[in-house]
Amino acid sequence: MLAIETHGLTRLFDGKPAVQDLSLAVPAGAFYGFLGPNGAGKSTTIKMLTGLLAPTSGRAVVLGTDLARDPLAVKRQVGVVPDGLGLFERLTGAEQLRIHGQLYGLPRAEAARRADELLGALELAEQAGKLVGEYSHGMKKKLALGCALIHGPRLLFLDEPFEGIDAVAVSGIRALLQDLVARGAMTIFLTSHVLEVVERLVTHVGIVREGRLAAQGTLEEVRGAAGTLEEVFIRTVGEERPRPGLSWLGEGGAA
Repeated sequence: MLAIETHGLTRLFDGKPAVQDLSLAVPAGAFYGFLGPNGAGKSTTIKMLTGLLAPTSGRAVVLGTDLARDPLAVKRQVGVVPDGLGLFERLTGAEQLRIHGQLYGLPRAEAARRADELLGALELAEQAGKLVGEYSHGMKKKLALGCALIHGPRLLFLDEPFEGIDAVAVSGIRALLQDLVARGAMTIFLTSHVLEVVERLVTHVGIVREGRLAAQGTLEEVRGAAGTLEEVFIRTVGEERPRPGLSWLGEGGAA
């Protein structure tokens, strides 16, 4: 069974393609790494798969539901951590989680119970009463993850969850995500430029270049005999570029 299936998914902006003829196959229960250089169409793809942006053409089926026909049914079953996070900075961390749960239809008491559990699991319990605006970037990333999980989604989208956070925070988030997939709790669709972390996490990989799918399969299939995911990524999307001379560097400064 596939958690995500797309056929010819395309999105144009001012007549120019951001995503072109994208056909994804993400198995249910997979930890799927969706990789590509800046501007390759990763965030645009997530917006289309979560119903925030309509495709110009093509079709997407998410959790067995045609996204164009019933986007609300899909949105009820997915969680999203966007690159911009979108948190309310004048709420406390606990308030943010509880309100998020209630927006998904959880009873007040159940939203509060889940919020407390998530704050503990994300190591934010001591900061539960602090305003979100006073949180560090890493703490905000954790809180955004809690908001994406509080309603118990079957599919979790993570757009650059490790960007700009320290190694300790990365380790905690990584352990939680690995546990969720190992328990069969959900499918995870991840974009990230931190390839060494991605390689430790994912079971499946898709690589996009200029909006087109360049490679897709299990981690082992995509990696092949190349050795590392980083080597495959560079070989798949890299281009030979002329190096600037910069011959003046190392000559002792200005005259």
